[in-house]
Amino acid sequence: MSSQPSSTKMAWAEGLTLAGASLLVMVGIFQALQGLAAIVNDQRFVVTGSYIYKFDTTTWGWVHLVLGLVAIGLGVAMIMNQGWSFVVAIIVAILSAVSQFMWLPYYPVWAIVIIALDVAIIWALVARLRGPRTI
Repeated sequence: MSSQPSSTKMAWAEGLTLAGASLLVMVGIFQALQGLAAIVNDQRFVVTGSYIYKFDTTTWGWVHLVLGLVAIGLGVAMIMNQGWSFVVAIIVAILSAVSQFMWLPYYPVWAIVIIALDVAIIWALVARLRGPRTI
């Protein structure tokens, strides 16, 4: 058996990388728009019930806007195959998921959707970093 990965495995690795990068750009756009909405009209968001994580929505808007813009930039860097961007993107996806968890009292369904997308991004990027395995 050859120790080189097959072309099929390489294609899967490339596909997962492109999928992760595309998802990161999409999540970044969603977060940036979410942040803008919270900055422009912070009264629109109402806390659902009693929740331990209560923060100023304008501040959270800035957090989401910055995370979103960073995620968009990282997604583009990944598409351009910048090696450093893969590890940084995993860290940003983790921070995005944590920020969405903290955002749960304001928009619970939306936060859960973004957390799920962040998990998919992390999975795709970790699979890329591990590289194709030979049997």
